[in-house]
Amino acid sequence: MRKSKFTEEQIIAILAAQERGMATAEVCRRYGVSSATFYKWKAKFGGMDVSDARRLKVLETENARLKKLLADSLLDNSILKDLLGKP
Repeated sequence: MRKSKFTEEQIIAILAAQERGMATAEVCRRYGVSSATFYKWKAKFGGMDVSDARRLKVLETENARLKKLLADSLLDNSILKDLLGKP
């Protein structure tokens, strides 16, 4: 996945500018983002403050780590079953 040129704090500030009454098209033009990107951000970060976004990032990282551990565990379990000849 491509790294965004905007941080979570900047994205929340951009969304807040639109919530304060600035037109969506003007916000997109000012910050150089497409309207599709803006609405994706709004779906993900809408209503959050900076601390919520940081917490979300931490939880996403932890979730990815746990998924990897589970996948490794299931693979090990499958290999052991194959070695023992159990279906």
